[in-house]
Amino acid sequence: MTIAAPTPTGTAVFADDRIPPRGVVASTIRFVRRQPVGSIGIVLVALFGFAGLFADFLAPYNPTANDFTAMTEAPSWAHWLGTDQLGRDILSRILFGARTAFVVGLTSALVGGFSGLVLGVGSAYFGGRIDLVLQRLLDILMSFPLIIMALAVVSIFGTGVHNVIAAITIPLIPRCARVVRSSALAIREVPYVDAARALGFSHSRIILAHMVPNVVAPFLIMLTSFVGQAILAEASLSYLGLGVQEPVAAWGLMLQGGAEEYASTAPWIAVFPGLAIMLTVFGINLFGDALRDVLDPKLRER
Repeated sequence: MTIAAPTPTGTAVFADDRIPPRGVVASTIRFVRRQPVGSIGIVLVALFGFAGLFADFLAPYNPTANDFTAMTEAPSWAHWLGTDQLGRDILSRILFGARTAFVVGLTSALVGGFSGLVLGVGSAYFGGRIDLVLQRLLDILMSFPLIIMALAVVSIFGTGVHNVIAAITIPLIPRCARVVRSSALAIREVPYVDAARALGFSHSRIILAHMVPNVVAPFLIMLTSFVGQAILAEASLSYLGLGVQEPVAAWGLMLQGGAEEYASTAPWIAVFPGLAIMLTVFGINLFGDALRDVLDPKLRER
């Protein structure tokens, strides 16, 4: 039943008309209208994610197959983005490199983010000596820049996809834990948490039901930035020869092979992988900014 409400002009406005449409489709349309730049970021990330997921079907060539009769071949109908110094198709390697980038980026961000979430919330909730010891350990880890810490871990455990993921994950944990802890400290002092303690609720129930839901917004925003940082870190390590190794296709490895020696004679070897890195991280950052505007009540459109 619709209820008519009078307006200053005397025109009746039905209550149902003032209720914004709900549902996935309506929410998506509303997000696109309010965050057009963020929508562009989502499209960029989705395109590269789709390319990496279905690289086996989309790639025109085997990314590791050498064709010594077509080395450093310029972009053509046969090779849309040209070939590298070993005759490998650059488009195929970029598609498979997207898979490597997202596997490393998403895994590192999720493992590091959720580990930091557990440490941050636990440190804020229990406080005391637990908080003191954890924060000093996190201070030690945060004293090293991300790439320096990643280089140290790789130099100890060696190269490879799994070791690169571990090397990028470890520096992300303290960064997430500190942000989550600052939000959780405010939640710990609110009356309903004290009421839950008085009613005899367990620590796990209070943390999961009352504290974690209230730190989800900053956590999700930070998680998106971690994905971009992890992709850049993976490309940097691979470029330095300390990340993913041949014959695995990775954007950093592609830059390492053609950024300097073939910069003037075959610039496409480095230009296209560099564009792939730039567009992916750019799209992630745009999406993160839009997500912040949506989740932050201070920035949310009224």
